[in-house]
Amino acid sequence: MNRPLRILVIGAHPDDCELKAGGICALYRQAGHEVTFVSVSCGNAGHHRLQPRELAEVRKAEADAVARLMGIRYIIMGQNDGEILPTLELRQKMIALIRREQPDLVLTHRPNDYHPDHRGTSQVVADAAYLLIVPNIVPEVPALRENPVIMYLSDNFQKPTPFEPAVVVDVTPVFESILDQLACHACQFGQWLPYTMLKPEVEGAAAIRQAAQDFYEGFNGPLASRFHKEIEATYGPEKAWQVQFIEAFEPCEYGAPLTVEAKKQLFPFLP
Repeated sequence: MNRPLRILVIGAHPDDCELKAGGICALYRQAGHEVTFVSVSCGNAGHHRLQPRELAEVRKAEADAVARLMGIRYIIMGQNDGEILPTLELRQKMIALIRREQPDLVLTHRPNDYHPDHRGTSQVVADAAYLLIVPNIVPEVPALRENPVIMYLSDNFQKPTPFEPAVVVDVTPVFESILDQLACHACQFGQWLPYTMLKPEVEGAAAIRQAAQDFYEGFNGPLASRFHKEIEATYGPEKAWQVQFIEAFEPCEYGAPLTVEAKKQLFPFLP
């Protein structure tokens, strides 16, 4: 492939992409590849004090800060937070968006997840997958000739099936970049998440960044031990013990197949 890769990460809320794919996208950007983050909702419900309209504006500004920091595009589709359903209308919007982005790789939530918005986002991406190449569906946007590879972001849920990664990526070298991205979402890591965990709010850039680090280490830190065998298979046993943080991805059967050659092309930083 003689051009930069086009990577599309589709989350339900502002900060979903950063939490689960901020590291790999930092690696893509370091190598000169193109990255777009999408939040299907505007995130206007996730706060205990800010009202929806004001919160949507705050979260848009925070997403814009990530975009500037990373040199990426950040699209907010504008669905109401807590109301994402795999409707025909949203499917058509998703088809149009993915076609315009023309991604080589799409990353999104798995369909079994605690949050209905995550499940709805996963379902609408899956429903759009095959139709991306059908010209008579959403005809105002030219159909793709080939489907992109679609992969799921990691989670801890076991039923009906546990997460099984085909790709694990060492993101320890870009850990600071991940924290920089998360710290842009001050209203979440300084206010809302502490509220949901019955902890006091935090103020100030340094305290918010530390809160983001604490959350990330608790949320994603265990992946490295959970998938140590996969890390060994990728990086070798000696390097595997040096890996502190990973991001992991499972193929979705509805996109193009993740062949050996596709894996080499889409994850060029793997050994």
